[in-house]
Amino acid sequence: MTRGRRWYAAALVALLLAGCTHAEERFRPGAADAGDPYVPGAGNGGYDVAGYRLKVRYDPATDRLTGEAAVTATATADLSRFNLDLAGLTVDRVRVDGAPATHRRDGNELVVTPAHGLRSGKRFTVDVAYGGVPQPLPSGELGSGGFQATPDGAIALGQPESASTWFPVNDHPSDKASYDVAVTVPDGLAALSNGVLRGKTGRDGWTTWTWSERSPMASYLTTLVIGKYRVSTGTHAGRPVVTAVAAELPPDGPAAASVARTGEVADFLADRFGPYPFDAYGGIVVADQRIRYALETQSRPVYGPGFFGAGRPNTTVVAHELAHQWFGDSVSVARWSDIWLNEGFATYAEWLWDEHDGGRTVARNFEIEYAATDWSRASVDPGRPGMFGDAVYKRGALAVHALRRTVDDDTFFRILRGWAAERRDGTATTADFVAYAERVAGRTLRPLLDAWLIGGTAPALP
Repeated sequence: MTRGRRWYAAALVALLLAGCTHAEERFRPGAADAGDPYVPGAGNGGYDVAGYRLKVRYDPATDRLTGEAAVTATATADLSRFNLDLAGLTVDRVRVDGAPATHRRDGNELVVTPAHGLRSGKRFTVDVAYGGVPQPLPSGELGSGGFQATPDGAIALGQPESASTWFPVNDHPSDKASYDVAVTVPDGLAALSNGVLRGKTGRDGWTTWTWSERSPMASYLTTLVIGKYRVSTGTHAGRPVVTAVAAELPPDGPAAASVARTGEVADFLADRFGPYPFDAYGGIVVADQRIRYALETQSRPVYGPGFFGAGRPNTTVVAHELAHQWFGDSVSVARWSDIWLNEGFATYAEWLWDEHDGGRTVARNFEIEYAATDWSRASVDPGRPGMFGDAVYKRGALAVHALRRTVDDDTFFRILRGWAAERRDGTATTADFVAYAERVAGRTLRPLLDAWLIGGTAPALP
């Protein structure tokens, strides 16, 4: 080879190596956190999940869960590696697009390094095989969240985090996705989850319940309830209805009577908020005294037993959780500091339902809560300790009614219906809502809503 040719070949090799180096340098690890200070460490960056396909098997005799998760996502950056949230369980195998991937644990993070970098815009699938004895997350404002064993099964439930205790997930509401969940349990037990029940199949003493939620769902809205339950199925407004009440609760008691009115309450709310946003209705009442709350798990809220302890039906809590199907589930918070968008509207729905059902009027509820409110506590950005406080729920509802009293009723309900329709299946912030309300009303509303949501003194009654 002549000197000129050797020089050319060396230059070409150097150029190719430089190109490879530059290509490799372009790939970076995805963020190990969604950047939400209310849930430090939860969620991840660098990708957007489209759907989860979960197959889990749970044996109450040993409390052991085994699972296979297929997570389909699109890279939003050039990724050299990425994280999934997974608390406590052991990972046996990870594949990315069918090829073995390196994985390691970092606390509640599953760190996945694929064989090759993932270019921004690439759609990929992560398959994770895992198992172990799930554990709840540390106690928080609503008690222990996540997967909790019961004498005859388990309950996976909790806000703002719970999903990562039973499957690998991007655990933040800003990344909503569809879900297909197949749950295998011993014969005789129910296995309840979100969405439409696609079928039940049995084999060798085990039954698999298959559920599908096609509308995008925030991860904390997933649920898994296993045990002895009286399960009722039917249809309402052309959609399937599945309700379940723990077998140890009376079949003709207040819990069963309350969830039996699910369709009626949903219809009432649909008249005010617009069409019901999901493919199924339902509700689950558990008997476990550790569940001291109700949660708006998508299409099928879960109610703790304490709501029905007075010996009479409680449809007010049903109205609250069903209102969340519009406000919180279909339209989800982009960040937890705006949780009043969920709870303020759901609390206001309680007032609407109570008035309709022969109880206290909306005006009277407004007067009582206005007099009782601590105006030093803000509804927007209340701080993590205040996420589930009165400022979020009741002061938030006061702001909603103040808006109604400022604009006329027709404009108010056009704002609510239009907001639910325009933001359906998505996420939003307080600024988004204020801008939308101003657009529909044709007037400035920020000073009003600022006074009612974050002002430090009692605002003047509109």
